[in-house]
Amino acid sequence: MNLPYTMTVEQAADAVLEFAPAEVYPYHYRGRPYVSDVTRFAELVNAGNAAIKVVQLDGYPGEAY
Repeated sequence: MNLPYTMTVEQAADAVLEFAPAEVYPYHYRGRPYVSDVTRFAELVNAGNAAIKVVQLDGYPGEAY
């Protein structure tokens, strides 16, 4: 989810829903000048399949999301 070279938040959520894992750990979502909305990603995944656990780790320590 690190634009401009990877998926949008919506595309990443759709991909996760296709695979339907038990858990997903979003990473590689913070680039300059773009920052992907990880909260929105979790909302989209959970709206499509509430059984998928979106685990948000502190992948960028010391930086605000």
